Amino acid sequence: MLNTFVVYVENKPGVLTRVASLFRRRAFNIDSLTVGRTEKPEVSRMTITVDADRDQARRIEANLYKLVNVLLVENITNQPSIVRDLAMIKVAATHEARSHVLELASVFRARVVDVAPESLTIEITGAEDKIDGLLDVLRPYGVLEMVRTGIVAMRRGKSSSGDSATSRNGDQAASGEDVAYSV
Repeated sequence: MLNTFVVYVENKPGVLTRVASLFRRRAFNIDSLTVGRTEKPEVSRMTITVDADRDQARRIEANLYKLVNVLLVENITNQPSIVRDLAMIKVAATHEARSHVLELASVFRARVVDVAPESLTIEITGAEDKIDGLLDVLRPYGVLEMVRTGIVAMRRGKSSSGDSATSRNGDQAASGEDVAYSV
């Protein structure tokens, strides 16, 4: 089962290496990993997806907490959440096929971000299934290049990860207050 972890870490050099090494040492393949700043400049947020059963997911969470720079971990796999991926796809598009490719992009609510004499570059944001669907219909035209960002996920509704997640010291974070991170 694909598990999605949201991990808040200190925004310091070497943190990404430590997290990736943890997965390598435990022989887990990271399916997707995205990292970015949060509303607090000293904190970064990682969204990590990994194929693991329930027991393995618990062990991953416990091992993440052992890392010094990890502040908060939450497995949002079974929580209502919004999950998005971004892809840019360069498609071979001769003059004759160009209108067909543009129609397909429109059906999937994708945007054309670059036009070249023999190709189009399309940007699409959405669930992984939506991106895979667009890729399937574009393959007959010739996909020249593709890049995907990996998923980013956020819990639905008013609550944030800090509202109900368990912090490093095991305390429940209080709703509506700033989360105090201990190291």
